[in-house]
Amino acid sequence: MDSKLTGSSRRLPRRLAQGAAALSMLAMSIFASSASAEVNTTGLAVTDTEVVVGQLHSATGTMAISETGSIQAERLAIEQINAAGGILGRQIKVVQEDGASDWPTFAEKAKKLLERDKVAAVFGCWTSASRKAVLPIFERENGLLYYPTFYEGLEQSKNVVYTGQEATQQILAGLDWVAKEKGAKTFYLLGSDYIWPRTSMKIARKHIENVLGGKVVGEEYYPLGNTQFGSLTNKIKLKKPDVIFAAVVGGSNVAFYKQLKAAGITADKQTLLTLSVTEDELLGIGGENMAGFYASMKYFQSLDNPNNVEFVKAFKAKYGSDAVIGDVTQAAYLGPWLWKAAVEKAGSFDVDKVVAASAGLELNTAPEGYVKVHENQHLWSKTRIGQVQADGQFQVVFESDLIEPNPFPKGYQ
Repeated sequence: MDSKLTGSSRRLPRRLAQGAAALSMLAMSIFASSASAEVNTTGLAVTDTEVVVGQLHSATGTMAISETGSIQAERLAIEQINAAGGILGRQIKVVQEDGASDWPTFAEKAKKLLERDKVAAVFGCWTSASRKAVLPIFERENGLLYYPTFYEGLEQSKNVVYTGQEATQQILAGLDWVAKEKGAKTFYLLGSDYIWPRTSMKIARKHIENVLGGKVVGEEYYPLGNTQFGSLTNKIKLKKPDVIFAAVVGGSNVAFYKQLKAAGITADKQTLLTLSVTEDELLGIGGENMAGFYASMKYFQSLDNPNNVEFVKAFKAKYGSDAVIGDVTQAAYLGPWLWKAAVEKAGSFDVDKVVAASAGLELNTAPEGYVKVHENQHLWSKTRIGQVQADGQFQVVFESDLIEPNPFPKGYQ
């Protein structure tokens, strides 16, 4: 028999090889699909190589001054996670939406991210008004929101992880400090006109009157974006409060603090404690216009610990040496890392499994220091009081122990 293969015979091994290769590819595809199915049983945007998340902040409008830092910090965290191999072997892809400082727009964009994009998690919102606008959508669609802003508390949802502080960790602790350190008895409460400032001041008034034995001598609210504070400065001069307790947000801060200074209401004559001005806002206000005033936060860029030194270095390397980092920016940075830890603990991207895995998670690498996720999905955090410096940074003058989060404090609801 001729040992040479005929043309037809020579083609047979090639066909067998091609068939084997096709079978191999099919087997790999089936295996990969199985692998994806195991970590994603609820139809989220997860493939064998990629997981899609959403970002939902105000990139435009009056809140952009505050929310831009959150966008940047979340992107930095995601970039670092991807560089380290991603989550469960998958790279994170981001779909970014602009809430445009408009609460109905936030709701519309949340619906799009959850229903159309099928994102596995959303990192977003700043104001309580935007969070309240999207919350029913997250609960209806069983989405997962990582919310980074200090807020009034009085809320708990399985569909939200609150990486900022609630009222007991910021408002009550801040008032206790100023009453003790400054001997404050009279307070002028003011803020922007929406849910967070109004509820925060309601809580503050109860604490001032029922716990501290003090008196509220004035209370004012102004529309978001307001730039006229002349009548307010006159009222403050007339009332002469021991403390101005402020929760003005967004771009209004620039006009407010410049007009305070122009009216002669400065730190050498007046104590002011803010809940809402971080390094991000100071960049627009100018440290010289607030020098000597105080802020109650859990994080300041000036914190001197190894975690924060590395974080600040990485943030400035990405966004420029003039970039600054405020409290909410840092809390936003925690979101992707806490999500990664919960997903890996759960071995799944499914929201219910991720939520179940979140309670008790500890993060020793947080720039603010150690944080832990409570069963109520808020974080154990410290309260810090920072004094504004002319260069736009804060000097930390007080630091508490870790405070257990309590979004429903008795007597303040």
